[in-house]
Amino acid sequence: MKRLAAFFAIALLFSACSTTPKVSKKLPAQEKKVSYKLHKQNFVTQALYREYKRWAGVQYCYGGEDRQGMDCSALVQTIYKEAFNIKLPRTTKEQIKRGKRVSKKSLKEGDILFFKTSYNVLHTGIYLERGAFIHTSSKYGVILSNIHNPYWRAKYYTARRILY
Repeated sequence: MKRLAAFFAIALLFSACSTTPKVSKKLPAQEKKVSYKLHKQNFVTQALYREYKRWAGVQYCYGGEDRQGMDCSALVQTIYKEAFNIKLPRTTKEQIKRGKRVSKKSLKEGDILFFKTSYNVLHTGIYLERGAFIHTSSKYGVILSNIHNPYWRAKYYTARRILY
């Protein structure tokens, strides 16, 4: 009996140290999956949706720059390069210096959004339309979220306009 208990204790210990974390199927409030239908028929919106479809679901990886894993600033950099042939810096620290500052109420498709997620950490994404933006979630990879969600509304920092 003691051997059986020891076996289960060791098995439990090793399963707790697994390198593959369980991901809940239920999304927290700040990461609701949102489906959007193309509303505007302009070039920018179409190009952004096309890029979103290419990258949707690619997992988050800090420092990642490809389909194996992508972080938020690499996603913004890649989408701008692929959709608009515009070269942006690699980091949020440099990206935030580009373009022209725009108010939250004046957002247009393609504007780059910045969120202050903690004291010294900026998160970035690209505004689509009607509140939707593309970004990389650390839990769910490349997804669409809504800027009006209470989580993102509280973390919103600024936006920059590169296009137009």
